[in-house]
Amino acid sequence: MAQLHWESNRRSEVRRPTRHFIGGWCDAQPTPLRVSFHFMKEDSDFATANLSRRQALKSGLALAALAPLAAAETPVARKGNIRQSACRWCYQSTPLDQLCAYGAQIGLKGIDLLQPAEYEIPRRYGLICTMAYAGGGDIPNALNRTENHATIEAAFRTNIPLAAKADIPNVITFSGNRAGMSDDEGARNTIAGLNRVKKIAEDNGVTICMELLNSKVDHHDYMCDHTAWGVRVMEEVNSPRVKLLYDIYHMQIMEGDLIATIRANIEWMGHFHTGGVPGRHELDNNQEVQWDGVMRGIRAAEFKGFVAHEFIPTRDPFTSLRAAVDLCDV
Repeated sequence: MAQLHWESNRRSEVRRPTRHFIGGWCDAQPTPLRVSFHFMKEDSDFATANLSRRQALKSGLALAALAPLAAAETPVARKGNIRQSACRWCYQSTPLDQLCAYGAQIGLKGIDLLQPAEYEIPRRYGLICTMAYAGGGDIPNALNRTENHATIEAAFRTNIPLAAKADIPNVITFSGNRAGMSDDEGARNTIAGLNRVKKIAEDNGVTICMELLNSKVDHHDYMCDHTAWGVRVMEEVNSPRVKLLYDIYHMQIMEGDLIATIRANIEWMGHFHTGGVPGRHELDNNQEVQWDGVMRGIRAAEFKGFVAHEFIPTRDPFTSLRAAVDLCDV
């Protein structure tokens, strides 16, 4: 008979299991949380379970929610050419601890887009936060307006050192919307803003990544909506710690020509996001990007950073995430 244990100092927190389970019953105490899963030789033994489903839910442990963790005894071995991650916001209904545990099992390297209070959580599971929120503005209001620069700088001075402490390689920022501003003026302002904060990033070994987004479907009026505009800004700032977040979903919508664009501009790219086109759903045969081909292009460009999956699942989210990771493991 084998046992599986969780221990936690907080009632609602579920820590990474020491091994996965096939089925069984569990004993739980509210604080600290201790759970033991006992493997049975026969199905009839499950009748002796002494913890009801309602009790498990009250303890923060729903056996059905943990079922994906039973898929394998050991983590999936990946080729390592593409270091993959998953964006937190696409799995908001899943506890972060559970997402991290499953991500570690299927061979992810990290979780994207966490807030400062969450920076340390992936490290419990052998992962890192691969891209963090650190106060770099928001999509409509960010670097292309000088009145935002002081606020962004103050936030980066606080949060970038915290990111460095948690081994986080990247923090996100945005251009902001045009709102009547010309692209030339916006570029000048964005360059000035990034020059103002780049030394914070350089001193802490963290890369500030400005995201490329589409202005055609999802983010109307967003300024950094073409690779050429973003690269112009990167060239002027010219820092090893200021790069572009090249969102493949968004750039397929705006300009296509993905592989050639990536290869031509890889020195200015610090991070990638995925998402099926159209709709930002699964990376499957219902959308138009050949993802394994794009990943081979990224590999051929000798990119050493992370590719984070940022699609909205339409079926079981863990099934969709595993399929995407398998597809992009080239």
